[in-house]
Amino acid sequence: MFKTRTIAGPLGGAALVALVVGAFALSLAGAKSAEPAIALPAPALGEATDSAAAEEKVVLAGGCFWGVQAVFQHVKGVTEAMSGYAGGDKDAASYEQVSTGRTGNAESVEVTFDPRVVSYGTILQIYFSVAHNPTELNSQGPDSGSQYRSEIFAESEAQKRVAEAYIAQLDAAKAFSAPIVTRVEPLRGFTPAEAYHQNYATLNPDSPYIAYNDAPKVENLSRLFPGAFRKKPQLVAVAAGD
Repeated sequence: MFKTRTIAGPLGGAALVALVVGAFALSLAGAKSAEPAIALPAPALGEATDSAAAEEKVVLAGGCFWGVQAVFQHVKGVTEAMSGYAGGDKDAASYEQVSTGRTGNAESVEVTFDPRVVSYGTILQIYFSVAHNPTELNSQGPDSGSQYRSEIFAESEAQKRVAEAYIAQLDAAKAFSAPIVTRVEPLRGFTPAEAYHQNYATLNPDSPYIAYNDAPKVENLSRLFPGAFRKKPQLVAVAAGD
């Protein structure tokens, strides 16, 4: 790993997230993106829910949740993108524990969206196109470990079916140079991350990690999905003192 994230600060307060990038930071000069985006076709299988529904959720894991959250906060129709943990021991769903890679949890983002504005299919298209690299196993960019795996936690059997069909569609079309490793599993619980992780990319645009790894994802979203992009992000409301 090229960087670590060390958490410091009073309990219940806004913590300082220090990025230790060492020599890696020097190599960022002139670099535009750690992970190139790719234009992908929409899912061929129909929608997973009744189009009249006002709200739908899906939990997506794709590396560090800072970048995944930032992408979906800029998608029209997404009413909330909450960083958190899913897929493992609910009693060990804290940053310090999940970072060990031994809890079974993955850094994830719960995406709440209005399917009348943005479809589940478009959410998946954005997830695979710009939010992360679905061919990397247990790693994303400079981060490595099972907590950074690519996984879709489906909230319904219909969501699971559409996601699995989309992965098969993209693999059959050889959309990527390597097979997709994204897992699709039923959601068995989601724990929101600590307050200092919410809205991190927006609040820390000058961080070398954000500038290199995450800001380009938002730029790629605006370029590849101009109709779905909104310039002002929909931030998570964090109570004062959290």
